[in-house]
Amino acid sequence: MPLTHTRDLFAKALKGKYALGAFNVNNMELLQAIIEACEEEKAPVMLQISKGARDYAHPVYLKGLIDSAVKLSTIPIAVHLDHGDSFELCKQCIDEGFTSVMIDASHDPFDKNVEVCAKVVEYAHKHNCVVEGELGMLVGAQHDDGEEGGSYSKGGAYTHPDEAVQFVKQSGVDSLAVAIGNSHGAYKFKGEQHLDLERLKAIKKALLEAGMGDYPLVLHGASSVPKELAQKINKYGGDLGEETAGVSEADIEVARRVGCTKVNIDTDLRLAMTAAIREVLVTKPKEFDPRKYLAPARKAVKELVRHKLRNVLCCAGHAFD
Repeated sequence: MPLTHTRDLFAKALKGKYALGAFNVNNMELLQAIIEACEEEKAPVMLQISKGARDYAHPVYLKGLIDSAVKLSTIPIAVHLDHGDSFELCKQCIDEGFTSVMIDASHDPFDKNVEVCAKVVEYAHKHNCVVEGELGMLVGAQHDDGEEGGSYSKGGAYTHPDEAVQFVKQSGVDSLAVAIGNSHGAYKFKGEQHLDLERLKAIKKALLEAGMGDYPLVLHGASSVPKELAQKINKYGGDLGEETAGVSEADIEVARRVGCTKVNIDTDLRLAMTAAIREVLVTKPKEFDPRKYLAPARKAVKELVRHKLRNVLCCAGHAFD
């Protein structure tokens, strides 16, 4: 089936109260694992390509891999630029046929962020492509200084509900990535800290009351960093440390029910792949055939994706809604 637009996928996910898995792709084995799991679970999927992935694998190779996945599968597949850092990069991906792009100008002041996003939106919408923006900074739960007296103050790292409404109205973005304590990498939290789910509810409520309907929100940095994977990596020579911690799957479930329609997962894929490769290289030190350690790695990623689809995102079985 041809590539699908996220506008259609988001509408169905919001109605069904499930979330779309947005999985990052860097190489063939990751792509195969993701697509095979989604195909078998009958789940729609978003394949995310970052600037780093484009630099690593080259856009032409990535396009060839994705074209092959589309040709071999029956499920709805959207291709999304993750964390595009400029109008030029977004334009390039739109021209290449991406059905969705993210322009991340969240590091800029509010007005500049709006200006950059609006420029991408104008071009993207003319070319049948949708746009994701980001407001706030993904610095993790332990770093936000935006809370004052228990209220939502402006100028902090987290997304402010009122500013979210203003940002969406002025920029025209089709979905919004929010900062509620989430962050990238394998060291998201300390102790028993969690996502600020009450803030997420407030953002969703503010958008609804502003007349934007059931507006799609996006959760970045949503890997759960399973302890068993970190321990396995350490067992076979890694050194991740005991402080690795991700977003709890219980938090993601609440976020999904509130209206986080797209959930980004990258770190967990890397952990699953690395753990499997390390195990083979340590337990079979004479092995040098890449297929012998990449095949188990692909299988490990596939099973992790299957778990996310079934038990976290709850999108399994919704490919043909």
